[in-house]
Amino acid sequence: MIQGLSHMTFIARDLERMTTILTEVLDAREIYASGDDTFSVSREKFFLIGDLWIAIMEGEPLPTRTYNHIAFKIDDADFDLYAQRVKQLGLDIRPPRPRVEGEGRSLYFYDMDNHMFELHTGTLSERLAHYKRPAEAAA
Repeated sequence: MIQGLSHMTFIARDLERMTTILTEVLDAREIYASGDDTFSVSREKFFLIGDLWIAIMEGEPLPTRTYNHIAFKIDDADFDLYAQRVKQLGLDIRPPRPRVEGEGRSLYFYDMDNHMFELHTGTLSERLAHYKRPAEAAA
């Protein structure tokens, strides 16, 4: 039986640059660095964002950008703070998609290895409630 999410791994050409993104934008705490040792497939670092284990491993970046992404929950009151952090690092911000009013705000950005991240202010229950409203109004 699946017990939950164990960890997420991102391949990064430059571990130090990815470390900067994780620590300065996402408030990650670095908890391990392999240095020149290789215990898995390449040099690696481990971080915690809240209780979520994030691993980064040295390697070639994704060849293209897609809409595949990981979304981190933030408070709406902190939206501008996080947007400023992303801008200060010169990361490529993707325009937001059209939204149903009340489902929360999102800031989408890419790192230099074509991974897309989202900082989102809403919750699943809020989104489902707002998606249900148009159907109820039509009935």
